[in-house]
Amino acid sequence: MLRSILSHRTTARLASSTLQQIRKMTTDVSTYRYNHTMYRIKDPKASIKFYTEALGMKLLEEHHSEESKFSLYFLGYEDPASKGLVRLARQGLLELTHNHGTENDADFAYNTGNGDVGGYGHIAITVDDLQAACARFDSMNVKFIKRPEEGRMKHIAFVSDPDGYRVEILENPMLRK
Repeated sequence: MLRSILSHRTTARLASSTLQQIRKMTTDVSTYRYNHTMYRIKDPKASIKFYTEALGMKLLEEHHSEESKFSLYFLGYEDPASKGLVRLARQGLLELTHNHGTENDADFAYNTGNGDVGGYGHIAITVDDLQAACARFDSMNVKFIKRPEEGRMKHIAFVSDPDGYRVEILENPMLRK
């Protein structure tokens, strides 16, 4: 019994000491920024084509590790506020991670987190004109999950990237020129 009481007191002192050390370390959460989301992809050519041609993103940076057999591709939008910034200073990027060899396996597919039980969800892209964007996607044979005229939510569409990740398309009238 005495040993148990001493053990609890020792644990409490250690916890208090640890908390004091943590309190001495400071970080300013007002400096935190959302940098990127990472998707694992099967075929980088197909995925990069989708994000650059269909969604208008720019391939900003890429890294290849032949030794570890993977490649990273960072995509995002260019705007005056982000022009010339290094990747870690930017916000809202998409990182595509390709494990070499997956593109050659016809049966290979990643779990996107959007199966029968749901899970992950989607990313969202804003466009200047939803109907015009959807017509453009149709002309490019982009796969739709939900068109604006389907269901109750008429102000959104969902498309699928080559790996099956969902992309919500939203109209932002402030983007119109």
